[in-house]
Amino acid sequence: MSLKTYKTEIAGQHLTVKIGQLANQADGSVLVSLGETTVLVTVVMSSKPVDSNYLPLFVDYQEKFYANGKIKGSRFVKREGRPSDESILTGRLVDRAIRPFFDESIRNEIQVIVTTLSLDDRNDPDAVALLGASLALSISDIPWNGPVAALRVGFDKGSIILNPSFEEREQGDFDTIITQNQNERLVMMEFGGSQIPEATILNAFEIVTPEIQKMIQFQKDIIQEIGKSKREVSVTEQDSELIAEIKSYMNDDLSSLVYGDTASTKLAHHTLLKKLNEVFPHHLDLVEHILDTALHDIFKKGILEESKRPDGRAMDEVRELSGEIDLLPRVHGTGLFNRGSTQTLSIVTLGSPGEAQIIDEMKDEVKKRFMHHYNFPPFSVGEVRQLRGPGRREIGHGALAEKALEGVLPTTSEFPYTIRIVTEVLGSNGSSSMASVCSSTLALLAAGVPIVEPVAGIAMGIVERNGEYKILTDIQGPEDHFGEMDFKVAGTRNGVNAIQMDIKGEGMTLTMIAEALEKAKTARLHILNTLNSIIATPRETVSQYAPKIEVFEINPHKIGDVIGSGGKIINQIIDETGVKIDIEDSGQVFITGEDNEAVARAKNWVLDLTYEPKEGEIFDAKVVKIMPFGAFVNLKPGIDGLIHISELSKEHVNNVEDVLQLHQNVKVKIKKVDTEGKISLILTE
Repeated sequence: MSLKTYKTEIAGQHLTVKIGQLANQADGSVLVSLGETTVLVTVVMSSKPVDSNYLPLFVDYQEKFYANGKIKGSRFVKREGRPSDESILTGRLVDRAIRPFFDESIRNEIQVIVTTLSLDDRNDPDAVALLGASLALSISDIPWNGPVAALRVGFDKGSIILNPSFEEREQGDFDTIITQNQNERLVMMEFGGSQIPEATILNAFEIVTPEIQKMIQFQKDIIQEIGKSKREVSVTEQDSELIAEIKSYMNDDLSSLVYGDTASTKLAHHTLLKKLNEVFPHHLDLVEHILDTALHDIFKKGILEESKRPDGRAMDEVRELSGEIDLLPRVHGTGLFNRGSTQTLSIVTLGSPGEAQIIDEMKDEVKKRFMHHYNFPPFSVGEVRQLRGPGRREIGHGALAEKALEGVLPTTSEFPYTIRIVTEVLGSNGSSSMASVCSSTLALLAAGVPIVEPVAGIAMGIVERNGEYKILTDIQGPEDHFGEMDFKVAGTRNGVNAIQMDIKGEGMTLTMIAEALEKAKTARLHILNTLNSIIATPRETVSQYAPKIEVFEINPHKIGDVIGSGGKIINQIIDETGVKIDIEDSGQVFITGEDNEAVARAKNWVLDLTYEPKEGEIFDAKVVKIMPFGAFVNLKPGIDGLIHISELSKEHVNNVEDVLQLHQNVKVKIKKVDTEGKISLILTE
C-alpha cells in the first residue's frame, strides 16, 4: 500500500494518521501522532485456530526510552527490560477497550503491539495507542466490531480540561480516560481524583462525548476508504445436530448451576461438565460454550424478569460485612475486611523517606512515597496453581486500590513516612480489588496514618436486553461472569476517588452511568458505616515498632558540611548512631531510626555541623586558645569565637591570663558575626 496520510484536530492538538509507510507485513498497521507523541500500532491474527476455550487475544504495550530522548538503565544494562507497571497498565487499558468487540468464539491468536516511538511534553500515549489499536483492527481483515476512541479529561479550578497536559493532570483535581463506541456509550473508564462529586464526573462525560465521537468519525472515514473485507475464520463449532445432541445430555433444569451458594453451584457445574466431557471428549470447547450460553440465558432471564439474583439478594443489597484490626503483632498496621466470601488482609509498613520507590519511566524518573501491592494466591478461589510474580491482573488491581487511597493521604510535611500497603486476598468471590480498598483503609487508620477521610469501594453490574436493564449492587463471581459490566467505584463520604469500568455488552448510556453512580454511593456509605464501627479515626501515634522520624531544615548551602568529602561525615553519623538520613536539595532533613535517643543524637550532630551563629545567643563554652589580644573559646564542634581583651573587664586588662585560663569554662554571648563569619564574643558573668 502506498503511503496515505489523514489529519484532524482533537482538543486543540493535531492528530495525524499515516498508513502504508511502516510495518506493512502486519495485517493492520498505523502510525498515529497527537502533537509530537507518536505510536506505531500493529495487529496480526494467526492463520489457524489454536486449542483454547477462550479468545486468544494478546495486547502488548512497549515503552522505548529513545522516544523521549533518554538513555536510561544501569551503568551496565541500557536495553529496555521487563515492562514497567505503567506500561502493563497501559496495555491493559487498550485490551479492556477493544476486547468486548471481538467474537468470543474466535480461536485464532490475535496480537496487538503498541510501540511508543516519540513522546512530547503534553500528550500521554495511552489514548493515542487506543485509537491506533481501534483503527489498525478496523482497516485490517481481522473480524472486529469497532471502532472505539478515548480521550483524557482533567478538572482544575472548576473547569473541565480536554486532553490535559502532564502538568495539568498533576495539578488538577481529577484525571480520567473515557472510551466510547460509535453509539456514544461508555465502554471503558479509568478515573482517579480526590473526593469528586458524582455530578462533576457526569458533566465530564457529557463534555468529552463530542470530541470522542469526532475521533470515531475520523476513523470511519478512513475505514470506508481503505478498510479490507473481513477474513472468514474458524469459530466454535456450529454443527446444529451436534449442538442439539449435547443439549439433550444436559439437565432439563440447570438452575442448580446458577442459584445457590458458591460451593453448591460450583459442584453442580463441575459434575455436569465432567459428564458432558466424557460423552463428547473431542468437543470440549463446544461443550463448555453451549453450557455457558445456557447458564447465561438463565441468569439474564432471572434478573430481568424476576429480579432474582444467584444468591437471593435484592438488586441493591450488599453482602454481609465485617472487619477487624491489629491481627498481626509486629507489623505497623493491619486491617481485615470481609464482604460475603470475599476476604482481604492489608498490612501497612512505614519506612523512611529514602525508602520511596524510584521508577525509571519513559518520560521521567518518578519517586513514589506510597505503594499498594495486591496479591491473589490460588487458594483464594480454591484452586491449585504455581506461584509466580504478579501478573497483569494483580498489577492492575493493586494500582486501582492505590489510586483510590492516594487522594486521602497526608502530605509529606504532615506525615513524612514512606507508606507501603500489601493486600493479601484470602478469599475471592467478586471485587477483591474494592475489598482491598476497605481493608487498606482499616490498616491505615490502625497504623496511625492521618488520612483525610476513610475510603470504601464497591463493584456494580448491569444486565441488559433490548434496552431493558437492571443495575446490580455488589456483584459476585457469577454476576461478573454473566453480566455486561464491572463498574468499580471507590471514594469517601464526600465523593469519588477512583473508578474502573469494563463492559462485555453494548456499553453504558449516560442515564445508566448516573444510576450506577448513585447506587454505588448508597452502597459506599453503607460500607463506610461498617468501617467506622471498627475504627473511626486514625490512631494518634504510630506503632511502637514503626521507625521514628525527625524532620527539620538546614541551610541548603550547608548540605556539603553534613555530607563531607566522599560522604565521610554523613557515613560516620549513620555508622555511629544506626539511623537513616535523607537530605533534600531544599535543605529539608529526615532522620529515621528505631531508637529515639539515636535519632536525637544524629539530629544534634547535624545541627552542630550546620550551625549558623546569631547575635545575642548565649553559650557555655571552653577556652581553647589564649593570644595577647584575647581568648578563643569553642562554642560548638568546629566553631570558635574570640573574646577580645578589651571585653574581659570594665577595667583595663594587661594580660589575658589575668582573667582567663586555658580550658576554663565560661559563659559567653555573641556580640557580632562579621561578613566573613568571624564571631566576636563578650563574657556574660
